[in-house]
Amino acid sequence: MMPLLAEGDAISRLVALALLLMSVASWVVILWKSGLVWQAKRSFRRSVAAFWQASHLQEAEERLQAFDQAQLLLPLVRAASSQAPATLAGQGDPRQQLTRLLRDALHGVLLRLQYGQILLASVGSTAPFVGLLGTVWGIYHALSGLGGGGQISLEQISGPVGEALIMTAAGLAVAIPAVLAYNALGRHIQQLEAELEGFAHDLRELVLSTAPVRP
Repeated sequence: MMPLLAEGDAISRLVALALLLMSVASWVVILWKSGLVWQAKRSFRRSVAAFWQASHLQEAEERLQAFDQAQLLLPLVRAASSQAPATLAGQGDPRQQLTRLLRDALHGVLLRLQYGQILLASVGSTAPFVGLLGTVWGIYHALSGLGGGGQISLEQISGPVGEALIMTAAGLAVAIPAVLAYNALGRHIQQLEAELEGFAHDLRELVLSTAPVRP
């Protein structure tokens, strides 16, 4: 790609820069989310076990501060033990208030788990076309430079065209890791989402059966 950038114009360099930025951004998200998902899966079961071994919600929250390193269950427990403010949110059926508090806390946790997935999907779907654009423009730019007159040999064409095709390979090299990471991380995130939804349901039933919920 370096010879193409050295001989290419502003558009070729812009395409190459876009691919570079896509690659850096996707790898940052891949590494960060891999660590987050690995930490979440490792601590989730221990956190659930620590929660159910507690005698009350306050003790459970204290236990989770040591076990729930990924902050998956703590927001739910804190929401279940909180009181609605003296506003419209604090009026109505206590069961509905508890459901709303748990739902909002669950959505916040799920959004944090899903953060970055859109970027990986966008890079995986657009990087090949960005690379193809760079190839097409590079071939056009190379052929335009050879059309100044005189005989044109196969060697004169194959070199610039081959360099331009590197853009397509670069686009695929950026897209493939993003797609693979999106699918792999998405599968683990779906498993965590299902387990979190089940825990939220069990937590709601526990709170409603053991203590009255204040309106």
